[in-house]
This record gives sequence, C-alpha cells and structure tokens, in this order.
Amino acid sequence: MTHTSSRRPEVAAVPCPDYAPESCARAVEQLAALCPALQAIRPGQRVLLKVNLVTGLKPERAGTTHPALVQALCAWLRARGVFVTVGDGPGGAFTKAYLDGVYSLTGMRRAAAESGAALNADFSVKQAEYPEAAVLKRFDYTGWLDGGECIINFCKLKSHGMMGLSCAVKNLFGAIPGLTKPAYHYLYPAYADFADMLIDLNEYFRPVLNLADAVVCMEGNGPTAGTPRHMGLLLAGESPYALDLVAARLIGLSPEQIPTLERACQRGLAPETALEVPLALGDGFPKTDRPESPWARLDAFRIPDFQTPAADAGMEVFLKGQGFLARSGNRIVRDVLAVRPRLNAPQCVGCKRCAGLCPVQAITMQNGKPRIDRTRCIRCFCCQEFCPAGALQAKRSRLGDALLRWVH
Repeated sequence: MTHTSSRRPEVAAVPCPDYAPESCARAVEQLAALCPALQAIRPGQRVLLKVNLVTGLKPERAGTTHPALVQALCAWLRARGVFVTVGDGPGGAFTKAYLDGVYSLTGMRRAAAESGAALNADFSVKQAEYPEAAVLKRFDYTGWLDGGECIINFCKLKSHGMMGLSCAVKNLFGAIPGLTKPAYHYLYPAYADFADMLIDLNEYFRPVLNLADAVVCMEGNGPTAGTPRHMGLLLAGESPYALDLVAARLIGLSPEQIPTLERACQRGLAPETALEVPLALGDGFPKTDRPESPWARLDAFRIPDFQTPAADAGMEVFLKGQGFLARSGNRIVRDVLAVRPRLNAPQCVGCKRCAGLCPVQAITMQNGKPRIDRTRCIRCFCCQEFCPAGALQAKRSRLGDALLRWVH
C-alpha cells in the first residue's frame, strides 16, 4: 500500500433520483466519465471498497452506504476486470461473527454476490507508525486495508453529533477496529485533536477516490439514529476535504462549523470555501437563471433546512460574532451553550450499551436508565452514536437554546 499520491480538488456530481438499479448504474457510469481516478484503475488490480457500515442498520434507515450504489460500482469495476473487496470496521467486535450480521443487515452480502465482488474476510489488526502525523503517530488499524493496490472511500452523507458532518473524512475512522474506537475518543477528547486524528488517517491511507452517497442522506440525530432526507446526488472527489466542503454547502454548514474542515484548511489541505472547489457536473441537472454557473445548477439540490446537531464548533462561530459574549470569556456562558448527549427516557430500552462504550466510564445505569456524570463526560458522543434506540441525542440545554434565541 502506497501512502503518497497527488489529489486534485475537483468534485464531480451526478443526479441519482433513487436507488433503483437502473438509476444507480446510470449514475455510476456518468460519474466514472468524470473521474480520472476511476478510469486509471486497470484490469487485474485489487481495489478495496471502504464503505460506511457504522453498525447493523437496514438500508432504509439511511445510516450506511446504500447497497444498490455499492452493487452498481462493484459491477462497473468487475466488468473491467478489477477485483473488488468490500469492507469496513463497524462499531463492534472486528470478527467474522459480528461482521457477518452487519453484512446481511446492511445489504452488503447481496450487493457483493450479485456484482461479483468479495466481502472482507480478513479480521487481523495491525499497527502503523506514522511520524509525519499531526497527532496520530502510532495506531492500530484493520489489516484488510493492506490487501489491495488502492482504496476507494465510499461514504454516506449524514449529520454527526460530534463533528457536525459525517462524510468522506469521517468515514476513514472505520479503519480503526470497532472496539478500540472509544479509546481514540479518550486519547483525543478535544474536537480539534479528534479532527486532526481523522485527517491523519486520511493522509495515511490516501484513498484514490472518495464517493458520497447523497441520494438519501441522514439529518437530525445522526450518524445512526437520525431521519432520512432525500437529496438525489452521487458525489466524488480525489480530495476528501474538497468533497466534504461541497457536502457541507449542500446541507447549509460552513467549514468553521465542521472541525475536520477547519483543521484541514489550517493544515493547507483544503481551500477555505466550497466555492474555491472546481465542479464537474453530469447530465440531468435542472436549468437555472445562470446556466453558465455550475454552482447555481448544483445549488438546486441544496437543503437549507437540513437538520444538523448543534455542534460545539458552531457555537464558537456564533460567539465570534457576539462581542459581549466572546470578550467575556465566561465559562458559564460556554457551559450553558455546550452540546451534550441527553437522554430521551421514553425511547431508552435499558440495553446498557452506552455504559459499556463510554471511554471514560461516565455512564452508570440507575433504575434501568443511563445516568451521565457531567463532570467526567468528554462529549465524544459515542453513547449517542451507537444507541440502538436513538434515545441519546446531541442537544443543548433548554437554557442554552433560550440564550441563543434571545441573542438572535
């Protein structure tokens, strides 16, 4: 596996109205014509398709890369004599028994079988030394990622409780074995450090191409318990940061509201705004008043009321514009405005998974419900992300919401 390659900032976008096989096949064909990185893959090469299988969710939940798109891409590659292995490191035991269940629930087993691709069956764990990293100098990773000549990163566009956005950059966290993920939250509790860790993973593995399933996205209580929201796009880019910039614009977020994009910009890996990213558009975009502008055509798919968790990064952007709050440096104000995992008790099923996952043991069970020790909570949102009932949500307190409404 080589860890060096050039990355063009261009992002390609093609309409894909639904997950019907013919729609997905047409979208992949269009995208391939716009992506030199796909065209450069040769017969006989072994491609590792790193999808988003965060946990065992059915495709209609919109939490994982849709199997219809995976099948279409694998079929396109297999027709050109490319060997494809599909895999990920979900939030659970990195074992055959656990992954078999995830492959079946997410539809990946059928997608692989019908396209001629293979599902990952290598459950080894390896250790990497990466002295050039900003923070991640040494780390464990899923060994299957060494089993091919190149990696394609196929993510799902979703809201995210901690990072605001889950798209290309965040998807590489799947390189970390599932049960060790909480340890990385413990090691990098500050949002900027966690973002740097994710960027380091992207710079180490360097996928040749990043794709985003934005046909049906997830908004609200993402990345696992949110609400499906139709957008109708398939996106791709050699740079994961450029792709995420475009995705952020489509759901109404600025780079400053997404720690991974803010840090990527500071590290010289991404431009400051999505408008600096060249666009390549496929056929089928609606006509606009400015037909010469690709952004005007793409913006027809923007969802301005897309519901995203009120990430702390967004709070910092807000404070910069509020002189009396920013100058005060008031810890009480910041504490009131902070986003935290909060329990919707009627939805809780008392499974205790949140208590078992918490990297700092801040959660105990009382009367069958989780109780969060706020003095220990590092706001990593592991509990929110992997709650099977969606009972834990990333929210501000009522007082914090009231303060924001009053200032606005």
